[in-house]
Amino acid sequence: MERVDVKVVREDGVKLPVYMTEGAAGMDVYAHIEEGVTLGSLERAMVPTGIKMEIPFGYEVQVRPRSGLAAKHGISLVNTPGTIDSDYRGEVKIILINLSRDEYTIEPGERIGQLVLQKVYKMNFVECDELTETVRDAGGFGHTGK
Repeated sequence: MERVDVKVVREDGVKLPVYMTEGAAGMDVYAHIEEGVTLGSLERAMVPTGIKMEIPFGYEVQVRPRSGLAAKHGISLVNTPGTIDSDYRGEVKIILINLSRDEYTIEPGERIGQLVLQKVYKMNFVECDELTETVRDAGGFGHTGK
């Protein structure tokens, strides 16, 4: 698997994001908080990570939910996947939401999301009078049935 260097600055005591297995696509990122943050049902919070990155031009970092938090506790991201642009230099913060009925407390140092590096392609819109027809054509949400 190809590796791309991403510069990172971290606050004192912050654990860098890590790949938990050799085949993992995303690096787990940790909550950089001094005390727990409790989310009630449908509440959201922006949780700091204590890291700043310099993402190479032509790439983005996507922020995705952790499947374990989602499956076990209903914790997800409001804007999934979130996008960190290559020209952003501020602290990475994860916008968590509790989709369960029960309160959940994010603890200091807890793994709260995954960071995935992605290549970005810019689009050029080419205006035209019509588009090529397909079998699906304008069929949208639910067009293939249940």
